Amino acid sequence: MRYIISITCAVVLSGFLFQEPVPSLAYHSYVLSVQQLRAGLTKAPSTSAKGFVLVDVRSPEEHASGMIPGTDLNIDFREMKARHRELGAKLEDHIVVYCQSGHRSNIAAETLADLGYTHVYNVVGSMNAWTEAGFPVAPGR
Repeated sequence: MRYIISITCAVVLSGFLFQEPVPSLAYHSYVLSVQQLRAGLTKAPSTSAKGFVLVDVRSPEEHASGMIPGTDLNIDFREMKARHRELGAKLEDHIVVYCQSGHRSNIAAETLADLGYTHVYNVVGSMNAWTEAGFPVAPGR
């Protein structure tokens, strides 16, 4: 099931200030706002100790144009099923995915959930929302 993070009952989870999940019908991943992602990245003692894997699921060309600071990997959403082991994550680890608008990252999140990962988060609005919020963009690799 997809869980939408609500703003009423705060729960600290892996360095993020998350809200109590609200079940939805069709999905089994979670959603995360750019503000929640930014808060999690800001509170982390370092990008390597943030408590989650941050994955850009856009094309390598899009990734090269700029990424969310703290991004660990760039895996095109179409390659997620074949390349998910590159995450270096256990099934219970927290994984956050983003793309340009949130559509492709939703597909990637559901793919990861289908593979058995239990804490997968799609960033709502993804890079579009990140830049609209005025948050910094790092050079892509």
